[in-house]
Amino acid sequence: MKRMLKSSVAAAAFCVLLAEPARAAEAEASAPGLYQPRTTAQLPPMRVAVIDGIRLRDIETGAVYRLSGIETCAPGQTATLGRQPWSCAVVATAWLINATLNRWVVCAPVRDDGDDHVARCATAGQRDLAAAMLREGLAVRAPATADEPQIRDYESAEQQARKSYRGLWSSTFQMPWEWRAAHPAKPQPASTAEANR
Repeated sequence: MKRMLKSSVAAAAFCVLLAEPARAAEAEASAPGLYQPRTTAQLPPMRVAVIDGIRLRDIETGAVYRLSGIETCAPGQTATLGRQPWSCAVVATAWLINATLNRWVVCAPVRDDGDDHVARCATAGQRDLAAAMLREGLAVRAPATADEPQIRDYESAEQQARKSYRGLWSSTFQMPWEWRAAHPAKPQPASTAEANR
């Protein structure tokens, strides 16, 4: 009972932390003559299934959330430490599973990208999942675009990992977007059921 109460209190405190910037923005927007762009509301806490190193699926609604501002190794991509290859995609996915398993996840959407909601997500134990992955060296900052500018905290988190030679930064690896460009995804074969239609 104490553990459940402690988890509930931590989740509530976490939700308050994420809600503070939104409350401050609302207070500023109520000032006369001040324009404030509409901010996306934070979603209620959810349980998720991890799809890969940067994508989560809400197990209730099926909505897919992609962590904003980072990239991880693509499925099939490896890094090399010494002469030993290791699956950086599997390690990043495993880290995200461990960080979200049996925990409530809260996401604040940044924008929509096709079927995915690009968002900043957190748990009671990890204030920002993307920043934590950067600090562990399991992700790299995504290139800046007009839709997704660089986040200053992410630059600092990545620099910590690089200076400490953590994760990818201890190994030889190709940037995920360059690896994907050199290894285009192969089309999935049609299932037998579809072929018989």
